[in-house]
Amino acid sequence: MTNVVKSAQRFFSSKKARDLGLDLLCDILGSILYAAGVYSFARMADFAPGGISGLALIANHLWGLPIGTVSLILNIPLILLSYRIVGRRFMRKSIRTILMNTVFLDLVFPHLPCYSGSPLLAALFYGVLLGAGLAFVYIRGSSTGGTDFLTMTVKTLRPHLSVGTVTMLIDLVVILLGGLVFGNIDSVLYGLIATFVASTVIDKIMYGTEAGKLAIIITEKGPQAAAQIDAVCARGSTLIRAKGAYTDLERQVLLCACSKAEAYKVRHAAYDVDPGAFVMITETSKVFGEGFIDPTDNVKIG
Repeated sequence: MTNVVKSAQRFFSSKKARDLGLDLLCDILGSILYAAGVYSFARMADFAPGGISGLALIANHLWGLPIGTVSLILNIPLILLSYRIVGRRFMRKSIRTILMNTVFLDLVFPHLPCYSGSPLLAALFYGVLLGAGLAFVYIRGSSTGGTDFLTMTVKTLRPHLSVGTVTMLIDLVVILLGGLVFGNIDSVLYGLIATFVASTVIDKIMYGTEAGKLAIIITEKGPQAAAQIDAVCARGSTLIRAKGAYTDLERQVLLCACSKAEAYKVRHAAYDVDPGAFVMITETSKVFGEGFIDPTDNVKIG
């Protein structure tokens, strides 16, 4: 008995237990937000967003079938199709998330009031809630199944295809089908709005707080430009020697990672020193290092 207690104590104090706890917490929060978006807002608004949730809403509208159960049934062939492609660990996590979604969609939220006001507001709130819910799930290396499995499978079998294009085409088919079922063009427009808002919220939650800008500056006055950038916004730069392929002239390339708010200052600091500089500002999803994310933070997702 003592050995069992000690083993349990070691497990619950281990990283594996902490990871499992975080997984379950994000699954619960994500499933609540997901179910709130689908059941409380989209169900009564007569539109179908993209993906499996859209198909489940169509089935609920036509035949009154439970949304969670329909989603689960539709996921079964996708699970069988993509099991070997997406990997056992990812699949195991996703199945747990799918089952939790089913519980909240069919057993919890049917007992809560639904929004029955403006379809436009319903589409917007659906997008916000669904996007936030999916972000919690994705952060822990899981998924709600559906088009996630299908997209990953298609991408593996046809790697030349864009993931964004595949996802967009799948969602568009479901949204158009919803327009036919609900019988008006507004259903298509609301479905498009809801899908766009959900995608935006996912990106903002997962990358927005850690996103930044990378300024690439090609100039003849690299050291002076770097000093001006440091003076204006206290950002360091990396100086690289380069040569123009067309002009064969020596140049310096400055790389400066900065926040979105500082990108404007960095650009103008470069032009203050060298009006003929060539400046490119690109998006970065994450920046590790001094002044940004601590590089020693090696917490793994999943």
